[in-house]
Amino acid sequence: MYVRDPVHGLVTFETDEEQIVPRLLATPEVQRLRRIRQLGLTCLAFPGAEHTRFAHALGAAHVMQLLVARLRRIDGELPFWQRLTSDRARDAIAAALLHDVGHGPLSHLFEEAVAGFGDRIPDHEQWTERILLDPSTGVHRVLAQHDPELPRRAAELVHGRHELPYLAHAVSGTFDVDRCDYLLRDAHATGARYGEFDLHWLLRSLRFGQHATGEPPGLAIDGTKGLSAIESFVLARLFMFQQIYFHKATRAAEWMIRTIFSRAIRLLRDGGRLPTLPAALRAFAVGDAPSVADYLNLDDHLVMHTIATWQDASDPVLADLCRRLRGRQLFKSVELFAEEAEPARREAARETVAELAREAGLDAEIYTGLDVADDVPYGDDESLRVLFPRGPARRPAEVSFVLGRLRGERLTRARVVFAPELRDRVRQVLWGGDPGAGDARGTLAVER
Repeated sequence: MYVRDPVHGLVTFETDEEQIVPRLLATPEVQRLRRIRQLGLTCLAFPGAEHTRFAHALGAAHVMQLLVARLRRIDGELPFWQRLTSDRARDAIAAALLHDVGHGPLSHLFEEAVAGFGDRIPDHEQWTERILLDPSTGVHRVLAQHDPELPRRAAELVHGRHELPYLAHAVSGTFDVDRCDYLLRDAHATGARYGEFDLHWLLRSLRFGQHATGEPPGLAIDGTKGLSAIESFVLARLFMFQQIYFHKATRAAEWMIRTIFSRAIRLLRDGGRLPTLPAALRAFAVGDAPSVADYLNLDDHLVMHTIATWQDASDPVLADLCRRLRGRQLFKSVELFAEEAEPARREAARETVAELAREAGLDAEIYTGLDVADDVPYGDDESLRVLFPRGPARRPAEVSFVLGRLRGERLTRARVVFAPELRDRVRQVLWGGDPGAGDARGTLAVER
């Protein structure tokens, strides 16, 4: 089979070890990914961000194809039992395609929204494992027809575990095929050029790392050619988090979704009723994990339809929040910079805005809040080393000024969010009535 992809161009799956891809694509679980946006509610800020987990899954499988081809060009130096056999390549391509099959609706947002309602609620990687191992699913049947142990091996690869470390890290690691595709795809869909990097040069620069006799190697990068490609990759990820994933409109919409689900589940636990309640949400409401079948019924369409029906809920607060979200009447925010972002100062700013909400007759717990988003763009793990013609292999951060400065640094965006009708009052209180001046240190900004 072949498809035209806006990021990678012509993508084909034609060899014997790739024939598993068309069969997996035809399963209900993979087709469900067409109904889940890759970036959730980011389309409210970037209109082009309508791409799906399905497109990303295909892209990740294609990047794995490219990686497999590169590894086969250089694995002649390895003992035959450490090389990439046809079965191992098939397993890796299948795992790359299926790595997100357990994703919930609205990207990571739904998982975050329900995570606090029970200790037994799995994350998306655990759902992926359940789906792969459940004999009733289409993906399990396709995998098992190739090899009864393939579902288990694919699940292990999704978790970053394999007898060959270089293959495990390719599916789940700092420079895995997942990140290689989603950075390029998200940059393309949002128009954010700074999210791009040179994938082909990065792959061309890959080597096998130094290893003890008999031990399978990890991956390494040619230090004379590929270090700039790694730096570009990490910087692309940093910039995408700064400008896209942590965008104020996206984060406000996500905060509203979390508040909507929190409110709905609280109402259910208090004995209330809702106009529509999918079976999976009913399970989450009591702090339990739904069945695999009920979970797979969840997608963006069902969740947004449910929110649409909740506009008619008897609870006026829930109905109001749903109407605002549906009409893109998003909450506004105040970003906290420098010392303002310290935990105590965050809480003080939140309480100041909460008091304004109370004065306006609004429930401060519902119509105001604190949103903190953070990420470590580069953690300098063990999945990649840098090789030079002489000397031992080194960690990328040891030989790159850029990566050395970024290593372990946490990117944090802290904002107080509030209902839009409070904006003028927030400006007046925080800025003393002069919206153009900022506060005395110039560290607060009300985002429009």
